[in-house]
Amino acid sequence: MAEEEPKVENVIIVGSGPAAHTAAIYTARAELKPLLFEGLLAGGVAAGGQLTTTTDVENFPGFPEGVSGMEITERFRAQSVNMGTRILTETISTVDFGSFPYTVTSENGTVAQAKALVIASGATAKRMDIPGAGDNGFWQRGVSACAVCDGAAPFFRGKPLTVIGGGDSAMEEATFLTKYGSKVYIVVRRDVLRASKTMQQRARANPKIEFLYSHAVTEALGSGKMLEQLKIKDLKTEEERIIDCNGLFFAIGHLPNTQFVSHAVDTDDQGYIITKPDSTATNVRGVFACGDCQDKKWRQAITAAGSGCMSALEVEHYLQELEDDQPGTHSSFTMHHNL
Repeated sequence: MAEEEPKVENVIIVGSGPAAHTAAIYTARAELKPLLFEGLLAGGVAAGGQLTTTTDVENFPGFPEGVSGMEITERFRAQSVNMGTRILTETISTVDFGSFPYTVTSENGTVAQAKALVIASGATAKRMDIPGAGDNGFWQRGVSACAVCDGAAPFFRGKPLTVIGGGDSAMEEATFLTKYGSKVYIVVRRDVLRASKTMQQRARANPKIEFLYSHAVTEALGSGKMLEQLKIKDLKTEEERIIDCNGLFFAIGHLPNTQFVSHAVDTDDQGYIITKPDSTATNVRGVFACGDCQDKKWRQAITAAGSGCMSALEVEHYLQELEDDQPGTHSSFTMHHNL
């Protein structure tokens, strides 16, 4: 018996964060019956993406008392389902945009086809393997990879904090943290910074910031449930000492979760998907990208949600154009990737 062809979906959404679910909510309300692949530990984090690694979210509208990262992602998902989105907890491993309709295949072997695709697979913050700073240590209990997300938490206020990194993100996050912490150390492995001159000058001019050049954090310490101290090492003298610190923030970059699609759409040298100006459209017509897999500047839940809305509206417009096309033109239509 011949293998049955998969049903052709109007739109498939890949992702599980605010961008993916906003796109799902909008396309579901437009009666496009979206199919969403939320991933199974995609990018090394649970469904919901980077927000699930955040303790309290206080800057997303509609939650005046704040909300935990896990709870808000669960609410995103529940709203998608309530609107009619179908969700598969599987990670997409390959895509084929060479023929129409487009085909995606999950690691579980599920094959699905769609007229349109929204890539909202996010990006994973890079972390360092420091004793005491991992999942079994003080991660989310004083250790974070997003100062903007977590820095205003009550347990950081008036306390010494530390940022690891030497680029623009590290300077920006350290400057942000000075609003809340009593002091902010910037630990840099080298004796120079990679940050732009403007960002360096701004950080150096801040009296609350102290640079620890040619240093490394070697251990996160605490006697209770929260981070209390850091062991740091002078890489030139090999001397180690302990400093008081109640917050450790990694600012060493992000890795966009785009490996599965990088061969099929244009990406930059860091792997972020390139979209057209004022649009979420990629170089492949009918394929859109939103959220942190496309945005390496803002990386906020609210901006991701906004771009998810943009993708959904563009999908609606694209599918209407597709419907208006004359029958039999799909194969040539998809080959003009740069339209």
